[in-house]
Amino acid sequence: MSGWNPWHGCHKISPGCQHCYVYRIDAAFDKDPSVVTRTASFDLPLKKKRNGEYKLPAGETVFTCFSSDFFLDEADEWRIEAWRMIKLRSDLHFFIITKRIHRFTVSLPEDWGDGYENVTICSTCENQDRANFRLPIFLSLPIRHKAIICEPLLEQIDISPWLDSTIEEVVIGGESGKEARVCNYDWVLDLRRQCVEKGVPFYFRQTGAKFIKDGRLYHIPRKDQHTQALKAGIDFEP
Repeated sequence: MSGWNPWHGCHKISPGCQHCYVYRIDAAFDKDPSVVTRTASFDLPLKKKRNGEYKLPAGETVFTCFSSDFFLDEADEWRIEAWRMIKLRSDLHFFIITKRIHRFTVSLPEDWGDGYENVTICSTCENQDRANFRLPIFLSLPIRHKAIICEPLLEQIDISPWLDSTIEEVVIGGESGKEARVCNYDWVLDLRRQCVEKGVPFYFRQTGAKFIKDGRLYHIPRKDQHTQALKAGIDFEP
């Protein structure tokens, strides 16, 4: 797995953004995270080593734009070139998570068709309001590989109306950081039930820092949040 951040900086647009890790990290370096800039890694997919091999080797999954949002309006012009590089590197798989699925078609390549085979688009929904807004749009779009990310999960959510055969997986996680809001295991299990009933793969990625199970609040260190979720043993693959 590799990472590619062609631009950095973002703007908070929904409750899930409240304690954004990018803002948290930038604050530690006295940097303004709301300033959007193109990074030195902008052309990373095309960069090569001295021996002529790509720095991003063929077959890698590339987590894309994790220090911003790929569909941010300030990046509309840059995204045209980013899509060109993504198409050229058809030997890589680009994994893109967005809170701006409503802007997906802006600067979309003319040859997109029903989607590039090497791109997975993940729409987030942290609460019912954002699920109701984003997921109907998401299902209507020509995207070959789709996933839903409920992270940070802030309340019980019903996503069952949008769990059709085009959704390849649902990923769940609580919120990390000192100011994290609680994640309730009952909410996680309910989303798992919805996925099982619809035959959609389900993955519990992390508990978050404040995790309620059986009515008890647990404070879980960052280093244990992924392993504790894994130990729950509730991932589902049809």
